[in-house]
Amino acid sequence: MTYGLFTVLLKKFSGEDGERVDVQKLFGYIGLFTLVALWWLVFPLMAFGIEPKSTIPHSVKLDEVVLGNGLVGSVLWDYFWALCIVWTTPLVATLGMPLTIPLAMVADMVIHGCHYSTVYILGSTQVFYGFVIANLADRVPSMAATNVRRGGGGDDGFWIYNTMTRKKELFVPKVEGKVGMYVCGVTPYDFSHIGHARAYVTFDVLYRYLEYVGYDVCYVRNFTDIDDKIIARASQLGEDPICLSKRFCDEFLQDMVHLHCLSPSMQPRVSDHIPQIIDMIKKIVDNGFGYQLDEDVYFSVDGFPEYGRLSGRKLEDNRPGERVSVDSRKRNPADFALWKAAKKGEPFWESPWGPGRPGWHIECSAMSAAYLGYSFDIHGGGMDLMFPHHENEIAQSCAACRESNVSYWVHNGFVTVDSEKMSKSLGNFFTIRQVIELYHPLALRLFLLGTHYRSPINYSDVLLDIASERIFYIYQTLHDCEEALQQANQTTEDASIPDDINNSISKLQEEFSTSMSDDLHTPVILSALSEPLKNINDLIHTRKGRKQHLRFKSLTALEKAIRRVLDVLGLMPSTSIEILQQLREKALKRAKLTEADVLQKIEDRATTRKNKEYEKSDAIRKELAALGITLMDNPEGTTWRPAVPVPFARRPCNCNLST
Repeated sequence: MTYGLFTVLLKKFSGEDGERVDVQKLFGYIGLFTLVALWWLVFPLMAFGIEPKSTIPHSVKLDEVVLGNGLVGSVLWDYFWALCIVWTTPLVATLGMPLTIPLAMVADMVIHGCHYSTVYILGSTQVFYGFVIANLADRVPSMAATNVRRGGGGDDGFWIYNTMTRKKELFVPKVEGKVGMYVCGVTPYDFSHIGHARAYVTFDVLYRYLEYVGYDVCYVRNFTDIDDKIIARASQLGEDPICLSKRFCDEFLQDMVHLHCLSPSMQPRVSDHIPQIIDMIKKIVDNGFGYQLDEDVYFSVDGFPEYGRLSGRKLEDNRPGERVSVDSRKRNPADFALWKAAKKGEPFWESPWGPGRPGWHIECSAMSAAYLGYSFDIHGGGMDLMFPHHENEIAQSCAACRESNVSYWVHNGFVTVDSEKMSKSLGNFFTIRQVIELYHPLALRLFLLGTHYRSPINYSDVLLDIASERIFYIYQTLHDCEEALQQANQTTEDASIPDDINNSISKLQEEFSTSMSDDLHTPVILSALSEPLKNINDLIHTRKGRKQHLRFKSLTALEKAIRRVLDVLGLMPSTSIEILQQLREKALKRAKLTEADVLQKIEDRATTRKNKEYEKSDAIRKELAALGITLMDNPEGTTWRPAVPVPFARRPCNCNLST
């Protein structure tokens, strides 16, 4: 019965996906249940004038002095001791069962007395708690894990979703203080699309956050510069495949600069790592997992029983020709190429099996091993790479080295267009270059971070308009703050900032720490910026704010807190004034207007207002608003800023980026 109760409560107080246990609540409820159950036994007896007395002799009557003799006193003391164990769970989980039991017995000797029967019976009760805690040791952070997370995340450590286990797990690197991360890069045969943008913005944020919390990160992102698609495109354009891929590698790197993605530690290319690839294929064949057919080499999936453990797919579910070439010579239709024999007009390299080139999957296994070893922390990529690419990587790496192991497999969700997966065949395909032609790259980045990285994100102009307006508001607020501080009296304000400002900053810092450490919940953080930004605008633009005591010290503290958050999100430019001008230019381009056109409209509106032609004046405002240009009247005159076009703003929109 006790075990059954424990199992039910364990499920009830587990976190999302069952991976985290609220141990204090769990044992608190177990203790409360025990207490209530025993009281139900005590009260009926007392109603008949019978008060049960403890039959166990005590030599040190500590519990009787405080709570009185009898079963009630014993129950209350046991409940008290259960709570003591609960609140010292990390210590108990670290010490383990061998020390838990003696400690429990010694404590019972002090509480209940030195009689052997007391120690035996009540000590056995504590053994149950020790047993449960010891069995939760892999789910309850130990003292060692606690030390790791002090330098790696929020109060509960950094939890990241692992595709392999289908749950969030506490991040603990293989080497303390260091992280090895490999992310599958692009196949550069064309300009990169916004699906690529989402993947590399996601892992850029992960990279930045890991470094922010103190890890030394080796981030490897490859280029697949030899591939069937590259060869086909080069043939179509009459261009050398290696030259074509190099050109689009450079274009991709420029896109990453626009999106404020940091450069990885290393960016290896397949064409530079043919010797390492050949060496790994040799190991796979020598270990009995690969076989040669003429000048081709294939991986035998039948020889790897764990094939499919990442994607959850079974071999019988695989359909011939689905992302694996059909070849009647293969032992199993699911077997995939490790080495492809050379064909006329294609690039090739010499190998023990004859001239040829690598298959698609082997490159990442070889290059990740070359730079990070066979065992490293994080392997990432888009969800579409889970099968077959990452599944095949696992099989290859384990076949080459039995000790191969990746601790965390991380995948970002799809980008959809009008709720359909982005696809060239559907004609709903957008490159990064096409998007940033009309929208600022940082608006695109903000849009991508406005949805949790594992959830699908629906691309639309509406959401990009919202992101553009939001990013303008953020940078305009910071720019106004900079100007206010530059005009401030340079005398030092020694007093502490007001409580409301301090609370606003603390709330932002808490939301940032909690949300980032909970599997990078960036949408929550973007929402949490609203209050500090409003505080800055109130201090600058309202009469009450301008009169506030310690105004400039408050502005300095708010600006510092906001910049710190934006920096980790990759949203902090070197200068806000330049970005603001670029955002205006993009808005004008979307509206198909020039700056002179807008200024002329402002002048026309001023004239109509002067002539009291208010309907015409309102018509000019509405005309510009429909194009995404908002007019703002102030004592110095009328200015304009980018905004969400009014017809779009009236549509319902579920977005985390609204002001």
